[in-house]
Amino acid sequence: MSARYLRKVLKQQEQQQQQQQEIDDDDEEENHLSGNQSDDSGTRPSINPFDLLNDDDQDGPDQGDDSEVIDEPLEVNSTKEEPSALENKVDVVSTSNQKSKKKKKKRGKEGSLSSADKVEKPLDAILETLSLEANSSGHQGFPAKAKAANAKDGGKLVKQCVLQVDSKYLNAENELRRIFGSKVVKSFEKSHQAGSSRQIRGGRRGILPHRKTILVTPSDHWPRWDGSVSMEFLETRDGYHYFRYVHSSSYGQAQRKFETDKAIHDLNGIASILLHHPYHLDSLITMAEYFKFVGEHQMSADAIAKSLYALECAWDPTFTPLQGNCQLKFSHETNKPLFSALFTHMRNMDRRGCHRSALEVCKLLLSLDSDDPMGAMFCIDYLSLRAEEYAWLEQFSEGYKSDNSLWLFPNFSYSLPVCRFHLEKEESSKDSLMDNTKATSNDLMKQALMLYPSVLKKLVAKVPLKDRMWTEILKHALFRSDEAGIPSLDHLINIYVERNYIIWRLPDLQKLLRDAAKQVIETQETNRSDAKDWACVRKEVFSSEKNEYAHLLVSDFSDSMPTIPPENLQNFMVDPRMREGIQNEIRDANPPGNGHAPRDVANRNALAVLFESLLPWVHYGDEDGIDEDNQPNGVDQGNEE
Repeated sequence: MSARYLRKVLKQQEQQQQQQQEIDDDDEEENHLSGNQSDDSGTRPSINPFDLLNDDDQDGPDQGDDSEVIDEPLEVNSTKEEPSALENKVDVVSTSNQKSKKKKKKRGKEGSLSSADKVEKPLDAILETLSLEANSSGHQGFPAKAKAANAKDGGKLVKQCVLQVDSKYLNAENELRRIFGSKVVKSFEKSHQAGSSRQIRGGRRGILPHRKTILVTPSDHWPRWDGSVSMEFLETRDGYHYFRYVHSSSYGQAQRKFETDKAIHDLNGIASILLHHPYHLDSLITMAEYFKFVGEHQMSADAIAKSLYALECAWDPTFTPLQGNCQLKFSHETNKPLFSALFTHMRNMDRRGCHRSALEVCKLLLSLDSDDPMGAMFCIDYLSLRAEEYAWLEQFSEGYKSDNSLWLFPNFSYSLPVCRFHLEKEESSKDSLMDNTKATSNDLMKQALMLYPSVLKKLVAKVPLKDRMWTEILKHALFRSDEAGIPSLDHLINIYVERNYIIWRLPDLQKLLRDAAKQVIETQETNRSDAKDWACVRKEVFSSEKNEYAHLLVSDFSDSMPTIPPENLQNFMVDPRMREGIQNEIRDANPPGNGHAPRDVANRNALAVLFESLLPWVHYGDEDGIDEDNQPNGVDQGNEE
């Protein structure tokens, strides 16, 4: 006899005993009613409390489908015995079964309604309280001083509002479905998931699902989050809530090993860290850089996604970065991996054509630190134009800074005319009235050319613009030079041209630029004092003689992907026997008291120079005045830590 059949028989016997008990109870209730009919004719019979226990046992989750299988033969027997009606006992059994079933149904309905009322009332109350607190303070659980600061400082509220992130646009897969359709994306995913599905079926059966995150979607083959990183709340100041990441003791040991392997440029040792600590952030970011140079861009993006998944799993419950009211200062060493991972993730999505998702990540990156250590300010205009978020870009330029000074940056000075041009086009197509309070795209374009005339020559060479008219325009004294003579300004112009040049390949925008340049030349022929006035504005805005943006590399804003020949990549994995020689080479190249490697690489180990040019942690001394075009093979020298 099988265990399943034995269990059914035992449950059937128990149910028959319970039915017999209910018959006896019903007989006692009928006798009681007949004896007290004159006094209690309108009252309902009392409920045996033991019946409630039996009902709970029968209706419990352990019964499952077996209870339904057991009930069927009992109902058939009762229907067969009713037509005979030979014995009163049989009639009593059938009627009592029907009564008991009706009682159970009534009890079930009453219980479900009462439980629903109990759930709905507190849920509604919770929603009301949350909505009130969200409208009043924007966050729950922070001191009242922060609420008062938020209410008083209207400029900060506008800044937070304009940087709020829409979570539904953070997922690049959703944007790909909107662009190409769900069928195309699904077929592509199926063709690239054959290997991972075999891996899951082969060795990862019964694995629990990953935590749901908003920044990235974790893959099934990723290891579970180990909780080695957490986040702590520091303070509330000026309406912003400050946090920082905290490492566990085991993560600290892995970090020390990473620093040791980093000092000797041992990628093999760094890869071994990920075997024991799969979510070590610095190791993941380093391997992502390595995969990028190898040409494995999908593996590089996967490593960045893993690091973002770990960083989001560590978020504090009160950390609400999508609202624009939380700060993670880049000055804390433990916060730096989030900025590096977000910036790389933004670039990866932009290369995939997911410009709206990249824009949301850029807004998040800019809102986390008002000092903008990664230069998100010089990407946000480009991503807004590519995502066709023209109205938002105008709103951002007017509300992000209270003094409305964003147009003084070269990228905004040239992007706002493009934005206004598209908005004018939309208004004309809708036959709506033009907003006369705002300057036209042509006026904004002339203003940009007068303020930063050196941009034009760089754009003509980069786009490129091969019309003969451009040759005539560049012969004018105002547009003849491609250098402003101010280090900070020239660096920002190089970043803008490298990032935004592709926008100017549209014929309509080329016409806008050409017409504005002609009008500027005509104005200069009659009034030469305007050029001197705009030159004074440039010197006033960028008054420093040093390059204040040297930490931003032009190559970080480029769409070109650096590559290295395969015969050189094999030297990446350092043999342990070579560690001592490389350590001596590094010691000679970095004398005590000098934390950066010298720029002169003559008579040095070629392998050490190769690592210094590829790995993201290496510096080349003071970055002021570096010509980005002199980097070997266009390779990124990395972000400073």
